[in-house]
Amino acid sequence: MYVGRFVVVAPGIGAYRVSSRSFPNRRVRDRDGTLTVGPTADAPETDNPYVSYNCARSVRTPTGDALAVVGNGSHVDPIAEKLELGYPARDALATPLLALDFEKDDYDTPRIAGVVGAETAIIGVVRRDALLVEEVSEPTIVATYETDDPEPYDLTATDAAAAATEVLSADFEHPVCAAGATVDDDAVTLAFDNDPA
Repeated sequence: MYVGRFVVVAPGIGAYRVSSRSFPNRRVRDRDGTLTVGPTADAPETDNPYVSYNCARSVRTPTGDALAVVGNGSHVDPIAEKLELGYPARDALATPLLALDFEKDDYDTPRIAGVVGAETAIIGVVRRDALLVEEVSEPTIVATYETDDPEPYDLTATDAAAAATEVLSADFEHPVCAAGATVDDDAVTLAFDNDPA
């Protein structure tokens, strides 16, 4: 089954996977602690604005809480910025999703994202017909296609690297690359996997 890009979040852990039929020549790179999806050197040139973006960021709130943001596009940055300004996680997630809305491509691709704290997790999606933002206590997935309502997901990884690898090897079509994040009381750990073997 092809579900496109997806996020999985739970308290303390999150992951994001790029699945793509149209732009498979992409990789995650670490840019000074922010994980960025972008084209490989051999990728065909494109002016598609949805191909390159930050997919995982570490955040420190004004009260000192460590949080991670994962998502499938340019909304990741404003979510992180609102968290850094002290917005509650639910509002920081909902506000950019509502403002930016679904992607204006041929498929009306939903925007998906999650905010992970040591003890909390919130997942969100904005589609053509809905904005959904939910606090979750167990691993939960939302994807751009097919699974565009949050639903339970069997994530067994306990560290960022394992989370990235686990979602990259999940039984969904057209895996490209993935990012993972873990959060404890003191820090966020980010990792990625670019080998969809």
